Amino acid sequence: MEKIFDQLIDSFMENKVGIAENFLSKDLSKHLISNLKGLFKDNLMLSAGTGNDTLVVHDKMYRSDKIYWLDREHNNIHENSFFDLMDTFISHLNRSCYTGITGYEFHYTLYEKGAFYKKHVDQFRNNEVRQYSMIMYLNEDWIAEDGGELCIHHLDHLQNISPASGKSVFFKSSELEHEVLITNKPRMSITGWLKIN
Repeated sequence: MEKIFDQLIDSFMENKVGIAENFLSKDLSKHLISNLKGLFKDNLMLSAGTGNDTLVVHDKMYRSDKIYWLDREHNNIHENSFFDLMDTFISHLNRSCYTGITGYEFHYTLYEKGAFYKKHVDQFRNNEVRQYSMIMYLNEDWIAEDGGELCIHHLDHLQNISPASGKSVFFKSSELEHEVLITNKPRMSITGWLKIN
């Protein structure tokens, strides 16, 4: 895995956006997709808001995805395998880049057909604990016509990233404005943040 971790870190250093294919194995992705679909079927995924615990706003004209927070206490074997992977990556990141990451938070994300998330920055105005944003995509056989790209707003250009399964994207939470373009079919991911206390 260190080769994939380094691919993510090196591309981040070059372009402010790290991208690595096969960050999630096909087997783990399959199980996480199944979990997400089950949660949606059981109406356990909730409409996402913007803001944090002190100020949460629900505005479907700005953001129309659904989420479910992950937690080791759920004791799901596959989600805990994902957390084990993240623990290994953070150890590698801290060792190689001295980032001082001490924690993280992740949730499943589902964009139903026609859903989107307008341009935003991930770090809260009243809280700077989120240092890096990470997205792991869970969309098999995704093609350009399906839409749903992650659009990164660099100072001098736009970067559109396809949400193909297994791919991971990594960037500073405070720096890059980004949006999720309208998706033409259900779009799934695990999204989260690496944090300092």
